[in-house]
Amino acid sequence: MIKNYFKIAFRGFWRHKLFTLINIIGLSIGISAALVIYLIVHFDLSFDKFEKDGNRIYRVVTNYTYPEGSVPNPGLSTPLQLAAKNQVSGVETSAPLFRLILPDVYIPKSNSKAVKFKQQKTVALTDGDYFNLVHYKWLAGSAKAALNEPYQVVLTSEQAKIYFPDIAFEQMIGKTVIYDTLKTTVTGIVQTIQENTDFAFHDFISFSTAFANRGLTSQLRLTNWGGTSVRTQFFVKLLPTTSLTNVEQQLNTILAKNNPPKKDRLQTISLQPLRDIHFSVGGYGGIIAFDQVANKTTLYSLLAIAAFLLLLGCINFINLTTAQATQRAKEIGIRKTMGSSRGQLIVQFLSETFFITLIAVIISALMAPFILQLFSGFIQTGIKLDVVHQPGILVFLLILTVVVSLLSGFYPAIILSGYQPVTVLKNQAQSSSKTRNAWMRKSLTVSQFVIAQFFIMATVLVGKQIYYSTHKELGFKKDGVIFINSPWKNRNQSKNLVFFNKLQAMPQVEMVSMGNDAPSSENTSTTEGTYIDGKKEIRIGDFAEKFGDENYINLYHIKLLAGRNLQPADSNQAFLVNLTLVNRLGFKSPQDAVGKIISNFNGDTRMEIIGVVSDFHQESLHAPIAPLAILRANNEFGGVFHIALKPQSADGREWQKALTNMQATWNGLYPNDDFEYEFVDASIAKFYEKEQHTATLLSWATGLSILISCLGLLGLAIYTTNQRTKEIGVRKVLGASVAQIVTLLSTELIWLIVLAFVLVTPVAFWAMNKWMQSFADRTTVSWWIFAASGGAMLVAAVFTSSLQTVRAAVANPVKSLRSE
Repeated sequence: MIKNYFKIAFRGFWRHKLFTLINIIGLSIGISAALVIYLIVHFDLSFDKFEKDGNRIYRVVTNYTYPEGSVPNPGLSTPLQLAAKNQVSGVETSAPLFRLILPDVYIPKSNSKAVKFKQQKTVALTDGDYFNLVHYKWLAGSAKAALNEPYQVVLTSEQAKIYFPDIAFEQMIGKTVIYDTLKTTVTGIVQTIQENTDFAFHDFISFSTAFANRGLTSQLRLTNWGGTSVRTQFFVKLLPTTSLTNVEQQLNTILAKNNPPKKDRLQTISLQPLRDIHFSVGGYGGIIAFDQVANKTTLYSLLAIAAFLLLLGCINFINLTTAQATQRAKEIGIRKTMGSSRGQLIVQFLSETFFITLIAVIISALMAPFILQLFSGFIQTGIKLDVVHQPGILVFLLILTVVVSLLSGFYPAIILSGYQPVTVLKNQAQSSSKTRNAWMRKSLTVSQFVIAQFFIMATVLVGKQIYYSTHKELGFKKDGVIFINSPWKNRNQSKNLVFFNKLQAMPQVEMVSMGNDAPSSENTSTTEGTYIDGKKEIRIGDFAEKFGDENYINLYHIKLLAGRNLQPADSNQAFLVNLTLVNRLGFKSPQDAVGKIISNFNGDTRMEIIGVVSDFHQESLHAPIAPLAILRANNEFGGVFHIALKPQSADGREWQKALTNMQATWNGLYPNDDFEYEFVDASIAKFYEKEQHTATLLSWATGLSILISCLGLLGLAIYTTNQRTKEIGVRKVLGASVAQIVTLLSTELIWLIVLAFVLVTPVAFWAMNKWMQSFADRTTVSWWIFAASGGAMLVAAVFTSSLQTVRAAVANPVKSLRSE
């Protein structure tokens, strides 16, 4: 029986090769999208799921609340971490994680120079309890004794083989690993976690080392209860019976006792579940050694795109199958006359759908690796199609095959199996079928155009916002400016001065400045201060600060509105402020703010405002312009060279020559450090990488949705013109022109597109405005976006259908009427 079903299905597919091909292409595109997006979503949802008691593991995070808003921080002050270990009840185990900033690693060799590994990103200080919190398999050493003493280190197997490639794990115990100048001894090797995890550290140095090393002690700020850093994180594992609220109350009580709340500033502690860390729920970011965090909204958007593309393929199948229903009417009538039941016919038609779906699934599985490679630029590494190690993929494909088969084939099967033998054998099925199914095909076609037009509108708007963001005047010069970070570990002021002077002497260089970050950057630091106007105290919490010299605002063409610029003779108690800060303090004009004093600023008693500069964007356009202070650069906050290049000539070689000269000068002064530079405008463009990825994804979704819709439209056009061949012939004999015939055949299509446009426009307008709310400074949702999108869909649809309608209209009527 089943063999007979598939034999009949194959004959039908071969007889209608074009329609079969259209169905397979449409379903393959939808299933490919669903498979690839399943791999992405499954990858992100699988992080740290291997932890047996993961539901009891939390990261302790800090929240700062100001009148202007709240600021989340994933860190916890070091003294509070130490107190929590001893004073908080209900905790099974806890562990600190303090990340070292890109240390160079040296592996001493007895008979040669030490091997150097530059800037390792996954080095942290922790204690032995960390291995009770996150479970590792020990290959050498043990958790009980591995990190009990200062200057001990545990390595993962992956990192151990990099440092000591030629010896066994047991032989690595006792070996020396030097982090910059910190000399440690290997006391354990653990198996690298193979599952997806945000705990991506590879070097674990004993936390007690910080108490024995003066440099680390100062970094940990052991007496600072109120200060936090993303580098100092703390994790706890609660007892099964412990209340989350109870632990939070204990932590906040300890904090309030040792760091009483300040006016207009509230610091609170909360616990973030392990499952939320990878998705940065609450805005806390990922674990410090692994900054790739996912976004649930993005995942839901991907799922929606997959569902829409899959739906488009199913709609094509339903439309083309029901359109061809009358061609199988006699076959159905004969089968019923010979004794076939309706159930048997439904099974036959569903088996045909299953066969096509199975072919589409196989094609999709073969295409998936190439699609993943195509989008490798903005999906995380580690996402791959591996049915051996991921058997869930086969289950997903099986479920997807069944669901798509039912979704695509159920309605056509019900329609086809419902024909009455007497009616179809009297040739009366055609008219009844037409009235029964035309409304469904039109509805599904409108649905296709709604989805396709929504994607077009979304793509145009995202592209418009990206263009607006990257071309907007930000309040400073961003073109033709580069910045170079001086070596930060052993910053040498005399060498920096030599490099500064040599840069200034280059003929391609217009001006050089020393400071920290560019005017707009992702690394803006913040501080707080208080101004007393004689009547009341005005506290400004969490405002940005930049550091620069007397050339900083001139190089970046930042306007000085009042007062004077920074001067070499200025102390650290003189600074510039922006117009937003002036307004926040209540001054009526920039001149009124000059000479005023802000106290408790950056730990200093009195800071004098010597000048006011115009506002400029310090971050991406997602964030509003914040209150800002520009301080005199010093040794700690002045290690970045800002270089304004002169305009290039017609041949455009000056900048490249300047960079070559800079690299040669750099190599002479800093032979052990790599020469790295970045253009300011390029760094600003990186703010919008997420939007760029969204635009790319939407462009693909738009193209595929238009392709699927047009393929289905072409199939319907072919079917319609074949059904109306004789009508077209008669009309031509009676004098109808080609244009009139094409118009006749296209009118219904145009009305369906217009209806889809009317339906999708308010939905798209709402969705676009919703998406735009994430930008503090945004472009307008212009009317032409909708008009252009609707027009583009109309042109594409009419062009596609005209491939068949024009051909039918120019055909010789003699051939179409010959059988009459």
